[in-house]
Amino acid sequence: MADFARSDAYFSALLREVHSARAAKPPITMARRTFFKLTGAGVAGLVLGFHLGDAAFAAEPANGAAVDTGDQALNAFIRIAPDNTVTIYSKCPEIGQGIKTSFGVIIAEELDADWNHVVMEQADINPKIYGSQGAGGSTSIPHAWNQLRQAGAGAKAMLVAAAAAQWGVDPSQIAARDSLLTHAASGRSATYGSLAAAAAKMPVPDPKSLKLKARADYRLIGKRYRGVDDPKVVSGQPLFGIDVQRPGMVYATYTKCPAAGGKVRSFNADEIKAQRGVLDAFALEGTGMMVEVMPGVAIIARDTWSAFQARDKLEVDWDLGGASRDSTSQFSAEARKAAANLPQNFDKDVGDVDKSFANAAKTVEAYYEYPFAAHAALEPMNTTAHWHDGIIELWVPTQQPDRGLPLIGKVAGVAPEQVVMHQTRVGGGFGRRLVNDYACEAAAIAVKVNAPVKLQWSREDDFGHDFYRPAGYHQFKGAIDKAGRLDAWQEHFITFTADGKKEASGANLTDNLKYSIKAPNLRRAKTMFPLRVPTGAWRAPGDNAQVFAAQSFMHELSLASGRDHVEFLLDAVNRDVPELAPKDQSVNFSPKRATDVIRMCAEKCSWGKMLPKGGGLGLAWCYSHAGHVAQAVELSVDADKRIRIDRIVVVLDVGPIIDMAGSEAQAQGASTDALSTAMGLKVNIEDGRIQEQNYNAYPILRMPFAPMTVDAYFIQSDNPPTGMGEPAFPALAPALGNAIFAANGDRVRRLPLRDLGYSLAA
Repeated sequence: MADFARSDAYFSALLREVHSARAAKPPITMARRTFFKLTGAGVAGLVLGFHLGDAAFAAEPANGAAVDTGDQALNAFIRIAPDNTVTIYSKCPEIGQGIKTSFGVIIAEELDADWNHVVMEQADINPKIYGSQGAGGSTSIPHAWNQLRQAGAGAKAMLVAAAAAQWGVDPSQIAARDSLLTHAASGRSATYGSLAAAAAKMPVPDPKSLKLKARADYRLIGKRYRGVDDPKVVSGQPLFGIDVQRPGMVYATYTKCPAAGGKVRSFNADEIKAQRGVLDAFALEGTGMMVEVMPGVAIIARDTWSAFQARDKLEVDWDLGGASRDSTSQFSAEARKAAANLPQNFDKDVGDVDKSFANAAKTVEAYYEYPFAAHAALEPMNTTAHWHDGIIELWVPTQQPDRGLPLIGKVAGVAPEQVVMHQTRVGGGFGRRLVNDYACEAAAIAVKVNAPVKLQWSREDDFGHDFYRPAGYHQFKGAIDKAGRLDAWQEHFITFTADGKKEASGANLTDNLKYSIKAPNLRRAKTMFPLRVPTGAWRAPGDNAQVFAAQSFMHELSLASGRDHVEFLLDAVNRDVPELAPKDQSVNFSPKRATDVIRMCAEKCSWGKMLPKGGGLGLAWCYSHAGHVAQAVELSVDADKRIRIDRIVVVLDVGPIIDMAGSEAQAQGASTDALSTAMGLKVNIEDGRIQEQNYNAYPILRMPFAPMTVDAYFIQSDNPPTGMGEPAFPALAPALGNAIFAANGDRVRRLPLRDLGYSLAA
């Protein structure tokens, strides 16, 4: 291969060859050095890859002996060309969170590469080479942090070793900076590109021998960067799953029962097949699994428009015997009735709750609720799949390709090794694309179609067949002691179960609240309603709505205490309650970090300042996805309940910031998304059917109503970094509700606010 323009096709072909080799008998063996030779063969430069030795990803024999290629534990991230261009492969999905840029910065930092000559490419899916390749829960950076740093540092060590061998000097005397190696004593220097071929022959360093940079030595991490894909995105270049084109491609729609669990009895097949542009139509029994393939009708056509037009004429006789009959209005009514009846299946009590209530100076009780919500990603679900040569090949905008491989293999009737998955950029996920049902559907259709097929969902498909954020209902009771301190917290959490045994996906009480609500006397219990409609993770799972309820109630308690709200929060978070300290050492919850973000937020929003009539300032905090975050909202409310957002302040401690511009954008975007959700978003379900079918009934915030000022501040530290996609979301809603109370005395205990008559002023 003579040029890099052909590199994607080359590596895709190589990946298919490796997949095919895995299925061969006897297995083909490949030593580590053989892999380097293969991946570097014919390339005008060097592909640098190495084993990271992290059991969390994979393991390789320490002696480097030949092993079955299916067990290779290599992570290939870096290619260097003779012209000194450094190409870095981003292993995880880019869903708008900026991970493709941040991953490149992390590797380039340890590599000491010249960022102006770094090119970022999306890696294909192969956990055997890259390890975990998912994106969700703000875990991409914390999971890959050390791996990527080692990738950069290991590649640099090989380059330094090559230079030292050529110059006959000690490697410790060679300095690296901006893709250039220098030896000060002799005045010699060489570019990375000129040393790439020689570096390929150097021993791969043991990751344990690598010295990674201290935060004080960072030259790239923490600066501001333009997103590496931004020019392509704004110029409309084909990056997304919906943009994929393949030679001879056909197009498909897939129609499922409007009530989850319904099956196909029959459909008007002859009429549909006679429609213009339609090539075929058939029913699939599916696997019966919501996360795989549910029963439905596929229509195959020459183009998407023809498939959609034909579907408008589709008539399906649905078997509703096992279909959902869920009703949100019924859930809400039953929850209110059940709230006062505290069940006896308590979590382990802390302290003596009953004694605290008996001796309290004041007690406060309140009931909170919030609705189901849809993900409503801008790019509807889609996948292009091609069944050929014994493999199923897919182009997928997914957040969790690792989870998809075995499921797609099951549906297609092949081993996961015969699933070849290419990552595309994702046009919004928010947790929806943690589930690979649409990719499984495409695979199930593709095995029946002798051509590449693009399955394209409509907007109505997205709304009608989501994995929704579950609604929740909370009955609280709190006690304030004679010193005005939080003394007891009792919570009855009413939620949902899909199997009658455990909470439905996304419907559990978030562990983060167990760490951050530190009452010395504490009791929690739950009631679960059966649910057939599928639920799942939604941006900042659990925290996204439960923090609204908990932090709003904390404001009620602080008012009852007669103390300043900020001081009340600080006192509560610093209570010494050993039983509530995280037992898992990987949990980095810290009262000090919580204190610091709360204090800085109060300072930055000028907490305690006088506001004009109708003005209000609210503050809340949360521990979410390993981030400590405080948010404040300053607003005014008129007599018609129109809210004008004057300012939002968000302060975060998420460890070292990788890309300052991207982190600010995520803080601002999450705050705006949280405002949009609190103000207007809900999903109603009646007779198992979703009532909101498009954006006209799901009023996501429009630009004229978006907050003009969202100020983001960061407390940087040497703590391990976490992601930025979610931590800045949960505390916004309670800060908003607390500000409304400060403005007009109206306590917000139910979302969305439009149901209470509130609207935003432009």
